[in-house]
Amino acid sequence: MRALAVHPGRPHSAHVADIPEPTLAEPGHRWVRNGHGVKVRTLQVGVDATDGEINEALYGLAPEGADELVLGHEVFGVVEEVGVSVKSVRPGDLVTCTVRRPGKSIYDQIGRNDITSDRTYYERGICLINGFLSAKFVDDEEYIVRVPRGLKEIGVLSEPASVCAKGIEQAYLAQRRLQVWEPKLAFVMGAGQIGQLTTMMLRLRGLEVYTLARGENPGLKQELIEAFGATYISTRHESVQQLAGRVGAPDLIFEATGNAQVAFDCMSALGLNGALVWTSVTGGEKLAEVPVNKINLDWVLGNKLLVGSVNGNRYHFERGLADLALGESMYPGVIRRLLTHRIDGIDDPAGIMRQLEDGTALKTYVSLSEIPD
Repeated sequence: MRALAVHPGRPHSAHVADIPEPTLAEPGHRWVRNGHGVKVRTLQVGVDATDGEINEALYGLAPEGADELVLGHEVFGVVEEVGVSVKSVRPGDLVTCTVRRPGKSIYDQIGRNDITSDRTYYERGICLINGFLSAKFVDDEEYIVRVPRGLKEIGVLSEPASVCAKGIEQAYLAQRRLQVWEPKLAFVMGAGQIGQLTTMMLRLRGLEVYTLARGENPGLKQELIEAFGATYISTRHESVQQLAGRVGAPDLIFEATGNAQVAFDCMSALGLNGALVWTSVTGGEKLAEVPVNKINLDWVLGNKLLVGSVNGNRYHFERGLADLALGESMYPGVIRRLLTHRIDGIDDPAGIMRQLEDGTALKTYVSLSEIPD
């Protein structure tokens, strides 16, 4: 079976690999309980900056004993076969699959492997377990999430939607510390797929939203932000600090640029009792100056909160899918416009990686099989 893989630690090593086709008896990894396996034919896999940075050898680890890592952590597929004990899905169901797999910590044991306290963690297509960029995969039904057939045109956005849903949820959960927190104004940093979906979800929750990005002539990005009822701001014309001075300091900032400098810049714009959510994962060794005294003073006196949020668990996937469904109803036809660049097959690994450098792309995805009716 063909798959798109890299040699972790070796820059620009993306290639087509030949790997065994998994079966319910031999799934290819150890997280499948006997009788609970689900075999899925892969339909589409989203690719993003994470895949590009793994290909650049900024991070990523192959499974133990292997020198290849199959990429792909944003999957949409159809169930082909299920184990004798599987109750939650059946052949023909459209599904997605969570990314993290449990380790040994107490959080892993209660189904919260997304917040494991183990330093060693397992993520499909990222760290120590192969991803989904292959014709088929097998996983335990615990990690398989059904996608409503009405969302089949945007099912490949299931994983990004889970990231947004979790980040928002984490802010609201943490802000229970205030006993009363009713955010009205939010800034979303970045107008890529995560920024777009977060903008939509915050609008669904009734917040006034400003979405900031670098693009001076953003075109489609601005069109979609405004279609969700939010306001697009080019940071080439107005900084996050200037915007806060004009419209007020936000109750919530959701950072999704992939730029650590921007993540830190947000700290000086957040309002009193506000929450800042970081979702960017940045590799490398970049250094920057930070006004630590001012930030320390403002954050202590202002009771401000910083939350880091990584990919979600099953609940967050379900919450993200629910928001996608509501978003389809509230903003008909808008979400699918995020899917800007389709690549058929994995025959050109270098081309797929080059496409990730296209700043005009909102969502690039690889089609491996046609979606069934």
